[in-house]
Amino acid sequence: MTTHAQPTRHPGRRTRRLLGLAAAISMTAVLAACSSSGGGQDASDGSAGSSDESSSASRAPGEDGGGSGGTAGSGSDGAAAQDRSSGATTSSTGAARAPVAVERHVISHGTVSLTSDDVRDARRDVQRVVDASGGDITEEQTDTDEDGDTVYARLVVRVPAGSFGDAMTALEGVADLRGSDRTSEDVSTQVIDTDVRVRAQEASLQRVEQLLARAQGLKDIIWIESQLTTRQAELDSLKGQQAWLADQTRDSTIVVDISRTPDEEPPEDEEASGFLAGFTGGMKALGAVAVGLATIAGALLPFVAVLALLGTPVWLVVRRSVRRRRPPATPPAAA
Repeated sequence: MTTHAQPTRHPGRRTRRLLGLAAAISMTAVLAACSSSGGGQDASDGSAGSSDESSSASRAPGEDGGGSGGTAGSGSDGAAAQDRSSGATTSSTGAARAPVAVERHVISHGTVSLTSDDVRDARRDVQRVVDASGGDITEEQTDTDEDGDTVYARLVVRVPAGSFGDAMTALEGVADLRGSDRTSEDVSTQVIDTDVRVRAQEASLQRVEQLLARAQGLKDIIWIESQLTTRQAELDSLKGQQAWLADQTRDSTIVVDISRTPDEEPPEDEEASGFLAGFTGGMKALGAVAVGLATIAGALLPFVAVLALLGTPVWLVVRRSVRRRRPPATPPAAA
């Protein structure tokens, strides 16, 4: 009778198979937990999913390491959730630290004083510069002389804020520059504050209107209407200030003064000589002497008048007394 040799059984090979099967089930649980968390569920859902996988792994027949595999899956999911939360925190912090670009709002004002032989032509050149800058002339004042020629012009020019510097440079070259001045004021903070106050006042006004719609008693209606009127007035004032700031920051103001160049005094002629020069000098001297004599005569005339008034009666009295003392004339002897 032939005896067959029985195969030798190795108990370690079965253990290794069981361990490999347990590791495969654990990896499946980890992948399921990761997929469930990546689909938009929160950390608690991921933990619940990993617990379900670990329980199913523990229900597998002949598997002793399923529980440990489930625990490992839950730990991996928690670490992934923590990494995602830390990444979100880092991104939000980076966004908060990013610099915010603030638009600058500047009010610019300039003054240009010019002189020109022809004020009218200079004024036309100013109009060309304003048209090229995309602005306009809002005010104008002109003065003319007796002949109707323009001797002075004053213009108030509004140009876009971005063209303020170029417009100032061009206007300074229109005619002879007598003086120039430019100023700028940054009102960015004021503009932002006004915009915020306008939005807050509008929201407050809406809330008051809602309260007015739900009011029942007459006393409540009167009080709410008074509050509504006050808030509406404040809102109108803020909007007016907002509109003024927008206008001043959108366009810059330039005042242009144009004066006519003053006439130069003619140069003095060189000292002349000859007969004509002597005659002219003599006539001037004669005129000066005549003026002097007339001045003296005018000064003595009052005294002569007074002497005439007082001396005439005295002269008459003296004349009569002299006639009385004179002896009578003897008749001539007869022939």
